[in-house]
Amino acid sequence: MSPMAVDAAEPRPMASAWAPAKIAAALKDALGTALLALGLAVPILALRTEQNMSNELILQPRWRYAAIAVLLAFAARFLYLVAPSLPSRRRTFTAPRGLGRSLSIVLLILLLLYPVLALAVTGKAGAVKWIDNFGIQILIYIMLGWGLNIVVGLAGLLDLGYVAFYAVGAYAYALLATSDPVKAFMAEWVGAGFWPVWAFWICLPVAGLMAAFWGILLGFPVLRLRGDYLAIVTLAFGEIIRLILINWVPVTGGYAGVSGIPRPSFFGLPFNASDGGFAAFFGLEFTPLYRTIFLFYMIVALALLTNWVTLRLRRLPLGRAWEALREDEIACRSLGINTTNTKLTAFAIGAGFGGFAGSFFAARQGFISPESFTFMESAVVLSIVVLGGMGSQIGVAIAAFAMIGGTEILRELDWLKRVFGPDFEPTQYRMLLFGLAMVLLMIWKPRGLISFRAPSIFLRERRLVRSDMVKEGHG
Repeated sequence: MSPMAVDAAEPRPMASAWAPAKIAAALKDALGTALLALGLAVPILALRTEQNMSNELILQPRWRYAAIAVLLAFAARFLYLVAPSLPSRRRTFTAPRGLGRSLSIVLLILLLLYPVLALAVTGKAGAVKWIDNFGIQILIYIMLGWGLNIVVGLAGLLDLGYVAFYAVGAYAYALLATSDPVKAFMAEWVGAGFWPVWAFWICLPVAGLMAAFWGILLGFPVLRLRGDYLAIVTLAFGEIIRLILINWVPVTGGYAGVSGIPRPSFFGLPFNASDGGFAAFFGLEFTPLYRTIFLFYMIVALALLTNWVTLRLRRLPLGRAWEALREDEIACRSLGINTTNTKLTAFAIGAGFGGFAGSFFAARQGFISPESFTFMESAVVLSIVVLGGMGSQIGVAIAAFAMIGGTEILRELDWLKRVFGPDFEPTQYRMLLFGLAMVLLMIWKPRGLISFRAPSIFLRERRLVRSDMVKEGHG
């Protein structure tokens, strides 16, 4: 046997995952990341400005927070670089047929039983907080995410001003419900007690239609815009609506907002302590918990309606036209699809659902102001859609639960004060944690939490499609 044959037959030593050169390179890279984290942590975490008795700003050093952030950044970067070199065994998992439907049914049952579970665990005193601040708040953002998912996820139109339709729906209901001419007209023709009780149910579809109308108005000027230019115009539209709400003081009240907004009733029964209220009608002891539970089931119904309509539209020619527009607008035109109508319907339907959510928000709060409709709201809703997976309904719901629910849970982490000191407020770092979570998720799941898409139409068998085979649209 020749020497060359012997050399070829000899097994080559495999490169070790813990080779000194790789470890040194990983440590060097992690050290650079730690230095970068230190530069960012000094102005954000290490130094805090406070006002003393002389109205002077003083700096309070908190180097312990900065040290923890630097150590976490170093460890995370080091593990990220070393982990791919470790030996791993990939296991394929095939989901049983019908698992998705069964899981959806179980989650829906748990959602409907959530108020009962909250009452059983926390009692009446704590249930109001967990049903309202946690359950209702998350469901509002789920509904907003599903509405924006039509525009961004299905049609591929990047919208940074979605909060404008949210505001239009809220102010449409608030202004109609508190308008003195409307009250006088209803009192003359129907009765004095009719409008305060039925105002929400009458104005809810009006608010949705008004928001859809503004969605069409936004769609006409941006028909020829794509990508970054479309995003800038929609961002400007959102700011224009906010500035109108601030400066049109005779109508909107400016910064003072609109107060005294009527609350929803249960088929004409108001949730108050009067003899004609909900509690008195059913012979129950009055408590604000009844209204909170009713609002919870109302937003559940609105969110499920949004989801059902979206899924139905996806299977119609309109929904397939949205997906064709997202994949390639030029090919969409070549197939004879009217891209003008396709874009306008996406903006209108998505805006309509945002208007429904805004109307519910105004009815739930009883007071609205322009401060509730800033660009940050649009950014949060868009982040929910992107992180969940554009075009994925369940992904949007999971992302909303994680982002909004995580923010609310931060308010309950008082035990962290024993670790970081009595002045530590976890809610002050929610945006920092939110940004960190976005960066980590984009590294781990660039296409969102749900990385598969279910095809709208299929032949014989529905098979999931990897998200990297689906375009995200160019606006």
